[in-house]
Amino acid sequence: MWLTLRQIIMIVVLFNVSRANWWYLGLQNYPPREFNPLLSHKENCYRYPFLRSRQQQLCDLGEKIMSVVSSGTKMAIEECQHQFSTQRWNCTTYSNNTSVFGNVLSYKSREKAYVNAITSAGVAYAITKACSRGELNECSCDNKMQRKQAKKNWQWGGCSEDIRFGEKFSRDFVDSIEDIDSVQGLMNVHNNEAGRRIIRSSMQKVCKCHGMSGSCSVRICWMKLSSFRDIGDSLMVRYEGASHVRLGEKKRKKIKKLRPIRMDRKTPNKTELVYLDTSPDYCERNESLSIMGTYDRVCQGLDGCRHLCCHRGFQIRLRDVEEKCKCKFIWCCNVACEICRYKKEEYICN
Repeated sequence: MWLTLRQIIMIVVLFNVSRANWWYLGLQNYPPREFNPLLSHKENCYRYPFLRSRQQQLCDLGEKIMSVVSSGTKMAIEECQHQFSTQRWNCTTYSNNTSVFGNVLSYKSREKAYVNAITSAGVAYAITKACSRGELNECSCDNKMQRKQAKKNWQWGGCSEDIRFGEKFSRDFVDSIEDIDSVQGLMNVHNNEAGRRIIRSSMQKVCKCHGMSGSCSVRICWMKLSSFRDIGDSLMVRYEGASHVRLGEKKRKKIKKLRPIRMDRKTPNKTELVYLDTSPDYCERNESLSIMGTYDRVCQGLDGCRHLCCHRGFQIRLRDVEEKCKCKFIWCCNVACEICRYKKEEYICN
């Protein structure tokens, strides 16, 4: 139970919980003082001030669904760190800060846009997977697919993954904390939705043959999520092409919308990422923004080092490496390996 609550705290911090609420939780004094082991899960859900009203209701659905949400968030953080491993900002996380990523996301930058999108996608993805595995009482497979008209040589069947439920839950949980009357709220909601839409657009049709003696006279097909790595890759492309926007308002209807900061650019669609602030300087250490700088970072290749090291140059260091090698399979059922030692060159930023 405590582990699940700790993961929930991580989720809430990632979703821009205010500094006051975070210190109220007391990171160093886990579990939070609001937790009462004598109360039911439902009763505890409504005791946590770090959950907004709608999030408390979703927490009330059960411990399992919140555990799935937290696993989706963890998956999103790991994917972010993979995608940014060679970037000047490498999605560094902090355990002793008021935010998982430190203060750097106080900038409404393209990095924040990616974090919002991948996190929203992570929640939707994890919920959808849990539905298809039968882990949640609130959902199962997408039976609507089976009522669709198929082609002659195949038909819908199997267990299509219910991305609709995953999207709806993610939208409910993640977007419920945003103030859509503010420009930052509009940016966050837009990027949250972009993350979810990437999942739907990347789903794949998979089929299995049926028939006498493997004749494949009939193929049963269903829709399956692509790998989360594919989702992360697609969002990285959108991060690189993110649109710089500003707040625009139609005076008559008083409708607030995000518009390109330059008049000659098209309005970004719902699958593109948007940002309001230019990114801070990630080259130099800035403790107030939780930026580590790129000194002593490992870089790869001349072009990669030139970019990552911010044109300061780099050094070549030799590191002793030990790893298993010359592995042999021994019947039955062991693998015996030798230990090989060698020196490996590493390029380190000045």
